[in-house]
Amino acid sequence: MAAAPTSDSHGYDALVVGAGPNGLAAAITLARAGRSVLVLEARSTVGGGSRSAALTLPGFVHDVCSAVHPLGRASPVFRGWPLAEHGLEWIEPPVAIAHPLDDGSAALVHRSLDATAASLGEDEDRYRGLLGPVARDFTLIARELLGPLRLRGPLRHPFALGRFGLGAIQPATWLARRFRTEQARALIGGVAAHSFGPLDGPLTGAFALALLGSAHAVGWPIPRGGSQAIADALASYLRSLGGEIRTDHEVTSLRELPPHQAVLLDLTPRQVLRLAGDRLSGLYRRQLQRYRYGPGVFKVDLALDGPIPWANPALARAGTVHLGGTLPELVRSEGSVARGRPAGRPFVLVSQPSAFDPSRAPAGKHVVWAYCHVPNGSRADMSDAILGQLERFAPGVGSRILGRSTMGPAAMETYNANYVGGDINGGLQDMWQMWTRPAVRLDPYSTPDPAIFICSSSTPPGGGVHGLCGFHAAQSALRGVLR
Repeated sequence: MAAAPTSDSHGYDALVVGAGPNGLAAAITLARAGRSVLVLEARSTVGGGSRSAALTLPGFVHDVCSAVHPLGRASPVFRGWPLAEHGLEWIEPPVAIAHPLDDGSAALVHRSLDATAASLGEDEDRYRGLLGPVARDFTLIARELLGPLRLRGPLRHPFALGRFGLGAIQPATWLARRFRTEQARALIGGVAAHSFGPLDGPLTGAFALALLGSAHAVGWPIPRGGSQAIADALASYLRSLGGEIRTDHEVTSLRELPPHQAVLLDLTPRQVLRLAGDRLSGLYRRQLQRYRYGPGVFKVDLALDGPIPWANPALARAGTVHLGGTLPELVRSEGSVARGRPAGRPFVLVSQPSAFDPSRAPAGKHVVWAYCHVPNGSRADMSDAILGQLERFAPGVGSRILGRSTMGPAAMETYNANYVGGDINGGLQDMWQMWTRPAVRLDPYSTPDPAIFICSSSTPPGGGVHGLCGFHAAQSALRGVLR
């Protein structure tokens, strides 16, 4: 590894604007290459979408945005860095995902593929046939697909990727047709709904396959102490490499920055235009202006006087619970959001991290993290709808609520300007924009200005706490102005 970089009177090799996981990953990649780097963060703490705070009552530690991190553990970048030495500890719940139905049954995804398949009854062989190859080849798939294919040479594992691609390009509803049980079909739909898109749309199958494959290959873990622990570990590692971080430093113009050779922006196109639009060419600027944002989220955090009283006790062992009922219900709710209308009975994602990490709440108490999808910029109050879905599968949970915090799209965007209209993924992830984010360009991280790069989730591979957008952007800068 190169010697620790240092800045001097001539400034820095690189500046990074934004200390989310991608911004920190970009800075670490540059510092590991021996470049001097300074990260500027507008908030008082690092983290972006990976922050934790006492949102309800003292002693209750809630995750402000992300909570469960399959891509964090799966990330080839994070896995290659000594983040455990800087305080990051993963906790893996006994059950990764649970999807209950009204009859009291539930699909349960275990780390073991065989245990999961066996629990699906007559769909055992179908599940094993579909997910077995994905789980087996997951490391290869993650390495090849979690980044910009067009920047690299020929695929090294064409058969594994081709097999994955045949299912991935399909709508989730097509994948679900393979199964006969309501539990298996609902499971496919719930995991595919992480795409934020209509479940009968192309590529939603990719989310189902990739996320279920990750559950069997690496698990769906939570970080001990909350998601802030991921950002804190990245910041600690960066400082150990000689990198610098300044918080409470909002950048309003590139002209105010210290001298530098390159600047990497952990920002979405709207903020990039605001900050650097005058340095970008007309065609590229117009592409950023046309960039499309996806659905937003409405989030509810709860402090409970006891655990969630699930009707099916097996759900208490799950790190993530999908509430939304059968596949047809999920198709209706996500389709409604895609058409610009909040769902009456929304698909709700729930986690109770204090069940596995007692540091998150006082003894005997619990924190609950729950959100649903809403149209971008929606002003609808989804609190009752979310709590209604909780009561549907956990009767009596309302009587255990000690404190509540809600955040709709406007509050999400106030919290983090990158969450435009409540979109936590940095942009719509549909068939077109999945491959062209943030603009049609051979190198999606570079811009027409050779000193400006984009390292946010608006670049491949998109949303999630994995640091890969930052890593690839830093590699682009190292091939270019910083070579």
